[in-house]
Amino acid sequence: MPFYVCQGNVPPKRHIQHRSPEGALYHEENISREGFSDVYSNLYHLRPPTRIAAVGKFSGLELKAAEDRIHRHRHLETFNYPAGGNFVSGRRAIAFNSDVALYVARPNEPADFFYRNGMFDEVIFVHRGEGTLTSYFGKLPFGPGDYIVVPRGILFKLELTGEDNRLLIIESAGPVETPNHYRNEYGQLLEHAPFCERDFRTPEFTEPVDQEGKFRWLLRTADGLQEYFFAQHPFDVVGWDGYYYPWIFNIRDFMPITGKIHLPPPIHQTFQAPGYVICSFCPRLFDYHEQAIPAPYNHHNVDSDEVLYYVEGDFMSRTGVSEGSITIHPYGLAHGPQPGKYEGSIGKKATDEYAVMIDTFKPLIIAQDALLVDDPGYPLSWLEK
Repeated sequence: MPFYVCQGNVPPKRHIQHRSPEGALYHEENISREGFSDVYSNLYHLRPPTRIAAVGKFSGLELKAAEDRIHRHRHLETFNYPAGGNFVSGRRAIAFNSDVALYVARPNEPADFFYRNGMFDEVIFVHRGEGTLTSYFGKLPFGPGDYIVVPRGILFKLELTGEDNRLLIIESAGPVETPNHYRNEYGQLLEHAPFCERDFRTPEFTEPVDQEGKFRWLLRTADGLQEYFFAQHPFDVVGWDGYYYPWIFNIRDFMPITGKIHLPPPIHQTFQAPGYVICSFCPRLFDYHEQAIPAPYNHHNVDSDEVLYYVEGDFMSRTGVSEGSITIHPYGLAHGPQPGKYEGSIGKKATDEYAVMIDTFKPLIIAQDALLVDDPGYPLSWLEK
């Protein structure tokens, strides 16, 4: 997805003197991927971004595997979690492996700190709520249906203004990008892609904050959160340019691909990352073959676990799920539409649903917190009644 963006006051060349009107030297910072061999951005600060005023406490984090290790289909009714915490402390782990960790959150407290995930890229899907993500690149207002993508190492602040905030959060061990098959050799999205660059929102530049003091921030490490304090406000950037920054894509801007017969889930792919993909199910016309069966056929994906997060609408292949439901269909087991839904879909012309799907290529480990909202009867939901 990254494309070149330049905002604010930058010099004509990298790594040369860049001074304020009063003659003060700005301090360049390079944020890059894979050492100096992949995408990067250069930022110009009023003061060195290395000025740490104090090192605070360390709080350990551990993803706990479920005590119930039974291998089965699962339905998690995540709206049954009580509200609590902020967008970091309020996370409830759902499932994880070495490539990805999945959480939901219902934050009801402000996050009075800056946050940097030093280990993972983050995708924050906003089911309900609105607010602003602010970073040293600028501000990104967000609302329902937004995928907020924050590459690792970017310092940001997330302010929620809604009263009933519901978030699906993905921690990704590798970068989150648009699929390779939708891009040409120059990185431009192709004509047949289900979105284009116009659909992606980049930060709106804000004037630098010129303040000294002690500004608290949290760094996500491999096994916890480390507290720090900057000696100046971290958003003191006068300008920046490059390919590395947070961005937003809204699920309602995904343009579904349809066909004469039922097409498989890869047509819904929205993002790729090492070890998994993210797909968007959106309102779309059904298949138009005269004998088409619009409901998905039963399928057994031997190389992936399927996670489906239900957002809103009429879920055409299943009853018993609602907003915020998560179904997990693991390796080794077939799944498909419920009894009556397969034949019942014949003749229907369209569906009106939104859902987010995560397909992983390594087995997922169910988290202990998931058991709190687990429906034990779900594995039997394919029996005729």
